[in-house]
Amino acid sequence: MKLSFAHKGLIIFFRSLMVIVGFAVLVLSIAWLSGMFEPKVESDWQERGVRRHTIEPTSEVHELTKPYVEEAIGTLKASSRTIVASKVLATIEKINVKAGDQVTKGQTLIELDAKEYQSRLNQAKQSLAAAAATRDEAEKDFQRVETLLKKNVVTKSDFDRAKRQLDVAKAEESRAKQAVTEAEILLSYTIIKTAKSGRIVDRLAEPGDIANPGTPLLVLYDATSLRLEAPVMEQLAVKLRLGDELKVYVDALEREFEATIDEIVPQADAHSRSFLVKASLPRSEDLYEGMFGRLRISAGSRKHLCLDMDAVERIGQLEFVNVVRPDGTLERRFIKTGQVGIPGRQEVLSGLQAGEQVILKPNSPAKERSTDDK
Repeated sequence: MKLSFAHKGLIIFFRSLMVIVGFAVLVLSIAWLSGMFEPKVESDWQERGVRRHTIEPTSEVHELTKPYVEEAIGTLKASSRTIVASKVLATIEKINVKAGDQVTKGQTLIELDAKEYQSRLNQAKQSLAAAAATRDEAEKDFQRVETLLKKNVVTKSDFDRAKRQLDVAKAEESRAKQAVTEAEILLSYTIIKTAKSGRIVDRLAEPGDIANPGTPLLVLYDATSLRLEAPVMEQLAVKLRLGDELKVYVDALEREFEATIDEIVPQADAHSRSFLVKASLPRSEDLYEGMFGRLRISAGSRKHLCLDMDAVERIGQLEFVNVVRPDGTLERRFIKTGQVGIPGRQEVLSGLQAGEQVILKPNSPAKERSTDDK
C-alpha cells in the first residue's frame, strides 16, 4: 500500500527527532562523565612554583642621556725621528749609547777609526805648506822683476811671466787650503754627534763593524714630538679642526692624556672611508713610540638604560636579572649589558625597560642604590 506524502514527511520528522535526541543524550552523558554537574573546588595551581617579591632590596632601571664618545684606534709615533748614519767609510771603534738612552744635542754617539782621515789631513797641510812656500818665492820674483822693469833692465814679457807665476802660486795655495778644509771636515765625520736631543730607540751596529755612508747605525726620536696617529671615520673627521683638544687613552698605562690635533691628512682612505688624524701628546717618561692608544672623539649624545651591577647574575657568558612584575611576582630575564659607568652602575643594552624594578643580590644593602650614572 502506498503511503501518502503527509505520511512520508511524518516518518522523516520522527527519524530526525530521534537523531537529535540521541545526540543530545550523548552530549549530556559526556558532560556528566566530565563532572560538569558536580560542585567545583577553587584550584591554587597558579601559585605553585611562582616566586613573589617579599623583602629583597630592589633597584630601578633608569633611562639617562649622556654624551656619546667614539674611539679611533691608533699608534704612538714621533713626528721628529732621526736616522743616524755615517758620512764616511770607516771602521766603528766605539758606540757610546744603547737603546733607551736619553741623549742631548751635540753629544758624541759614535767614534770611527780616524787614522786614514788624519793622514789625509796631514798630507793636505804639507801640500799647503809647499804651496805657501812657492807663493812666497813667486812674490819675491815678481817684486824683483817689477823693480827691474822700472829701470828698463827687463822686458815687459819677463814682467808678465813673473806675474803669471805669482798668480799660479796663489791659486795653488788656495787649492791647498781648500784641501786642508776638506780633510778637516772628513776627519770631523769620524766623530758622530747627535743633531738634536732625543731618545735612542734602536742600535743597528756594533764596534768593529764597517760604517758605510748612508747605512743606519742608530735610530732616535724626540720624546716631545710623540703623537697618536689614528684613522678616523669620515663622518667624524670632517667635524674636527686643527687645534681641537681631545682625550687619548693608553691601555698599557690605564691613563688618559690631553691631546691636541696638529695634523689631518687631507685625503680619505678609499677602503676604510677614514682620514688619518694626528694628535700631539704632552711629554711623559711613560710614553714610548709604538704604544697602542685610543683617540676619544665626542659624537653627540644618546639615551640609554642603566641598572645596579649587583642585580646582574652571570652564568658563563649569560647575564640574568630577576624583574619584579606589577603583581609582585618575579620573572627571571636574560639581558645584555654594556659599559661600566660610575662604580656600581652598568649600561643595559637589551632585556629591560625604564622604570622596571630588579632584585639585588642578598649581600647588597636594602636601601636602593644611587641612580646617578656615569
